[in-house]
Amino acid sequence: MMGESGRESDRRGFFRHAFARLVQPIADIVENVSTSLPEPARLRPPGAIDEDRFLDTCLRCGACAKACPADAIFPLGRDAAAAWGTPVIDPDLAPCVVCDGLQCTQVCESGALAKLVAPHQIRMGLAEVYEALCVRTVGESCTICVDHCPIGAAALHLDGNGPPIVERSGCVGCGVCQNVCPTAPKAIVVKPSDR
Repeated sequence: MMGESGRESDRRGFFRHAFARLVQPIADIVENVSTSLPEPARLRPPGAIDEDRFLDTCLRCGACAKACPADAIFPLGRDAAAAWGTPVIDPDLAPCVVCDGLQCTQVCESGALAKLVAPHQIRMGLAEVYEALCVRTVGESCTICVDHCPIGAAALHLDGNGPPIVERSGCVGCGVCQNVCPTAPKAIVVKPSDR
């Protein structure tokens, strides 16, 4: 005959097994989505020329980083090999805020960053929405990415209750949407452009 502690142990085992069966499909979905996310690529500051020419042209002087009012630009470390010292933006840390005057592009003396005068000239990248990760797909009324987009509806907007819609012609790839997205992993991620 089973004692009290044996019945309690069996009951705990039953609930543990039932809970595992309940959450396993969710864990599988998250794992599949996570493994399909792209590897982080280098997001260059506004005005960056194509990557090969950029690496040859950039003086690694840090002028663009000093000029950035959002402190969003930083140099790559020595582990970046040939790209060491070149400027990048990590939207998870600090996105480009599409500042007035696009200061980073004005101070670049080498031409690695073309001088830009208007936000619509920026082509850093393109935001991509991962619908399975977006809380709007499960009925949440989150609007954070749309509310913070410095370009507005021309780049990112909502249409009904679904995930946000990225407008290819309007998105400049600044990374603000990625920065403010509350999910982990992020439901919206900027992919650097080919320039």
